[in-house]
Amino acid sequence: MKRTGRKKSSVGFWIGFVLISLIFAVVLELSKNTLWGWGIFAAVAAAFLYARGKLKKSGYWHSWIAGVCWILFLGILALNLAVTAPPFRTVPAVDGRDGGETPVISIRQGDLTGVYTDDGEVAVYAGIPYAAPPVGDLRWREPQPAEGWSGVRACDTFGPMAMQQQSSPLYNSLTQLLGTHNYVFSLRDNYREAMSEDCLYLNIWAPVHAGSEPLPVLFFIHGGSLMTGQSSYSEYRGEDLARQGILVVNCAYRLGVFGYYANEALAAESPNGTTGNYGLLDQIAALRWVHDNIAAFGGDPDEVTIAGESAGSSSVNALCVSPLSEGLFRYAIAESSGIVAKHPYHTFRDLSDALDMGRKIQEEMDCADLSALRALDADELVKTRHQNSAMTVDGYAIVEQPYLTYEKGGNHEQALLNGFNAKEADAFVMTTKVTADNYVELLRAVGGDYADELAALVPAGSVTRDQHFIIDAGGDAKGALDHVFSAAWFTYSHHLWSAYTVAQGKPTYEYYFTKVNNGLSNYHAGELPYAYGNLWRHKGLYDSGDLALSKVMQQYWVNFVKTGDPNGDGLPLWEARRADSERLLELGAAIAMTDDPYAPLYPIFDKYMETKAK
Repeated sequence: MKRTGRKKSSVGFWIGFVLISLIFAVVLELSKNTLWGWGIFAAVAAAFLYARGKLKKSGYWHSWIAGVCWILFLGILALNLAVTAPPFRTVPAVDGRDGGETPVISIRQGDLTGVYTDDGEVAVYAGIPYAAPPVGDLRWREPQPAEGWSGVRACDTFGPMAMQQQSSPLYNSLTQLLGTHNYVFSLRDNYREAMSEDCLYLNIWAPVHAGSEPLPVLFFIHGGSLMTGQSSYSEYRGEDLARQGILVVNCAYRLGVFGYYANEALAAESPNGTTGNYGLLDQIAALRWVHDNIAAFGGDPDEVTIAGESAGSSSVNALCVSPLSEGLFRYAIAESSGIVAKHPYHTFRDLSDALDMGRKIQEEMDCADLSALRALDADELVKTRHQNSAMTVDGYAIVEQPYLTYEKGGNHEQALLNGFNAKEADAFVMTTKVTADNYVELLRAVGGDYADELAALVPAGSVTRDQHFIIDAGGDAKGALDHVFSAAWFTYSHHLWSAYTVAQGKPTYEYYFTKVNNGLSNYHAGELPYAYGNLWRHKGLYDSGDLALSKVMQQYWVNFVKTGDPNGDGLPLWEARRADSERLLELGAAIAMTDDPYAPLYPIFDKYMETKAK
């Protein structure tokens, strides 16, 4: 009996040891701990087994000693996780091995070099300062000119991301693994991306063999609800588009409380009377930098197209009406957001609301005045519980409600390419419990007194989970809510935006992205790696059909940047929007003109907006 008990004990020990070791190894990987963590883990595991063997051999491996050893083993492993946490560092401009250093480029600030992609076809210049660091006394001021430097600046890594609240590396990895399915097991990414209030840097991707003629420029603004995001994100890096004869530029800008905080005292001290739009002013400063410097990289400052996705698209909309950006771009590409409604659902707010939140943040931080607020450490300020996720009419960067500027024809874009995805709102209401009983009440958030009318048009059981709008097709209340919220939060703004530019006689092209895949699919932001040519970064998630669609979308985007028209030889015809038609181009398993599936909802939103605008 004793021998059997010892065998069971030994088997139990090995099962426990193997399970704990596997769990710890997975946590080490997902948490991006350094290689030292793996070395310490191996040494501690070996020492534990050695000690157990010695104690068993000498007869001292009793239950209480075993318990102490297990506690020490687990404690050291936990300590190891803390002491070998991934360090902060800037992200290399080129994944893997780069193709070497570029020749020196001279701009007003000084001399700099970039790096080539590994095939030598694209030069990448990353982390170029376009404005002075907005720190200290420059916190919550208009961006100031960037300082120069002596010597040659190596622009081979992206600048730090803007200050933002972050999840742990473990949580981020699990999101990639279980959510977007694009996690890659590697021992080469054991770091966290650097984050700093000193974040005003931009990046340039330029083709190497482009000839002597200056090239058109695509200037991209990242999304993230004006609260999160970074210019280093793989989904909109520009090397593949640059290979097709354009320059691609993107930038970081101030976010959250640093970018959209509003305060009467800040407006009073500003020579322009502005507050609440610092992130937008950063984007304008970056555009101005491009206008003044892009020729040195082979770009044409008079042929700039602005583009953005989500909050970046709302920012594009703001740039189209800002008097400060006039003459800095020609065309606009807008993906999945806008602020041209009479009362935008998101990314825009009344100045009074912005100032009210500003007062609450000052109270939350227990600061008596601006000096105290500016003296706060950025790591403390970023923890505010109030979300500064909206622009406002400040009288300087934005002088009136954007729709009023469009009604007057004062918007700047000469042509517009814009659109949305099939499942825009699904991820945002994923955890919302929806039943036939609470369905109408939930719709009041986007329809107010017209919620019943929305429910009559889209009954609670009318939309299947694959987002196809089919009346009485066995759908559920959750699918119906997703459909209505997608229309309100995302597609409605494009319907209005297109209508304005069509009425102005400007070339307007609208799309509807529906392609299903194993990654983000056709949810919010799912079109990004297709349009910007980054599917290749996610091996196993996309098939030949995805690659074919991406090739077409890239050509549409590039053609539009070059000419204001996405069409070209060999491409399916993308018909321009007309005043008498709401047809748009479906980008999916097939590419063809189709009707806007959300069009029946827009008249109800129009009526709701009239009540909000009063």
